[in-house]
Amino acid sequence: MRWPSLFPGLCFLLSLSGDVAQTPKATCPYCPSNASCVNSTHCTCNHGFVSGSKQTFFTFPLETCDDVNECLPPFSIYCGLNAECQNTEGSFHCRCVPGYELPSGDTEFKNLSENTCRNASAFRMDESKKELQRIIDQFETLLTNNTLWQMGKKHEVASTATSILRDVELDVLNTALKAPEQKVQKVQNSTVAIETRVVTDNCPEEKKTFSLEAQMNSLDIHCHDIVQGSMQGPSAVAFISYSSLGNIINASFFEETGEKRRVYLNSRVVSAAIGPKRNTSLSKFVTLTFQHVKMDPGNKKAFCVYWEGTEQGGHWSRDGCFLKHMNGSHTVCDCGHLSSFAVLMAFTAQEEDPVLAVITYVGLGLSLLCLLLAALTFLLCRAIQNTSTSLHLQLSLCLFLAHLLFLTAIDRTEPQALCALVAGALHYLYLAAFAWMLLEGLHLCLAARNLTVANYSGTNRLMKWLMFPVGYGVPAVIVAISAASHPHLYGTPDRCWLSLDQGFIWAFLGPVCAVFCVNLAFFLSVLWILKRKLSSLNSEVSTIQNTRMLTLKATFQLFILGCTWCLGVLQVGPAARAMAYLFTIINSLQGFFIFLVYCILSQQVRKQYQKWLGEIVKPKSESETLMLSSKFGPDSKPSEDK
Repeated sequence: MRWPSLFPGLCFLLSLSGDVAQTPKATCPYCPSNASCVNSTHCTCNHGFVSGSKQTFFTFPLETCDDVNECLPPFSIYCGLNAECQNTEGSFHCRCVPGYELPSGDTEFKNLSENTCRNASAFRMDESKKELQRIIDQFETLLTNNTLWQMGKKHEVASTATSILRDVELDVLNTALKAPEQKVQKVQNSTVAIETRVVTDNCPEEKKTFSLEAQMNSLDIHCHDIVQGSMQGPSAVAFISYSSLGNIINASFFEETGEKRRVYLNSRVVSAAIGPKRNTSLSKFVTLTFQHVKMDPGNKKAFCVYWEGTEQGGHWSRDGCFLKHMNGSHTVCDCGHLSSFAVLMAFTAQEEDPVLAVITYVGLGLSLLCLLLAALTFLLCRAIQNTSTSLHLQLSLCLFLAHLLFLTAIDRTEPQALCALVAGALHYLYLAAFAWMLLEGLHLCLAARNLTVANYSGTNRLMKWLMFPVGYGVPAVIVAISAASHPHLYGTPDRCWLSLDQGFIWAFLGPVCAVFCVNLAFFLSVLWILKRKLSSLNSEVSTIQNTRMLTLKATFQLFILGCTWCLGVLQVGPAARAMAYLFTIINSLQGFFIFLVYCILSQQVRKQYQKWLGEIVKPKSESETLMLSSKFGPDSKPSEDK
């Protein structure tokens, strides 16, 4: 008798839990779990299972299909390095061993060919570093977006800066917390430098304070303020330094009464934040050390300030930040709070010496009068008009316009666009003046050489060819390049002049130093030529007189050719005050020296002055004589006494 007919009820009940894949249950014999019916006559175990009797086909109703462990012999599936075989009911899969993971985030894979297991900690650290790099690259893109910063109103710029500061802090903290195995991370490019620290447990006794550094600035913070009490899980602190953000949220956002026009940023903007819980009070002050942008600030006063976001955008504030120490290169501040604020330092502008201010204004006023008289003389006195006079005239005009603009507009810092225009005009006029000083020195050297070279010619032709391209063209090129590359550095909060940021002042000092060196070489060359000429015993009297006059002019030219600007370099140490007075007196009287040397000491000019004076006095004398003759003429008779 067949098994199905003997146990029809049992077959039906047990078959409910079976796996009938190929034939409807009504036509299948009894098959155990994980088995299938074949031709309605036999059972076979499904893939991944094997019968207890090891037979492929069976009809015994109590047969079982057991799971095959592919991870053990004789199969021993190999999943590759850093992976292991994991058996499942009827199948298997591969998975990475503890400490390793798949880049895709999946937890399992099928076979050796799909093995991409990598060190989980190294992978997270690598991803974390890439994420930090992405953050600073994104910030650099925002920072170089001139439309974003230059076209917006002041409160819009402040609001945008506040949002960016907070977003960067939040992204950096989240990135650091994603890879707590990476205790310290440092990332830097030309715009931003970041250092993060992660604390995964209680503060160790030997590490009560953490120090972070970015772009020569540093932060010292107590470990308990990072861990934030009884918070579970890792905590992080981020320290970020921004190279040029201070050019955007500059000292004009420092709105304390009486200070706005007298401060400037003298450090990079830095930002400090702790997470994951933010906006917390600190148990102890954090210490911030800033490297000065402008070294050796002298006796200037320092302020430690932070960026405070407001509904109107944001501004610099001193609340909760205090000056701890300052030297020539660094300033140390203590602050009682951290959040999304940026901490920086502001110095008051150097207090002006009232005596030097008076000397400057009186000297420049006298120079303006002398330069005007000299220019009129060079224009109207035909007897002295030549190449040399043309050089004197252009130098006088440039200095006159530069001094006039300096006296009237150097302190007019509002509106900012007008201040930048004034700074650019002063830059050009003073460079043009130095260019003409260079041409004056060249002409003087050629004139001295003319005393020793027989039939020397071509001096005037050379000077006429060089005059205007050098005198006005070269300064125009320098100013155009400077304005195109750094337009925002024209004008400062307290002066309409070139900013000291990024060494931009060398757009003026560089050409000035070059002119100074060349003119000093010309001057020494002239003195050497004149010394040899005066020592000659065979010189004619007229030549000796010309040589002595040229020597006198050369000595005065020392002041005219800008060589006294070297006194500005000597304003250091104990003699700084004396050098400052000498520098101010001599250079503010530059116009007076031009009038003295080229007009008063010129015999031809003196004769012209006498002629002009005679023409003014003569009509007056003739009119007085005419009046007297009309009153006491020959026909008039004195009255007789009665």
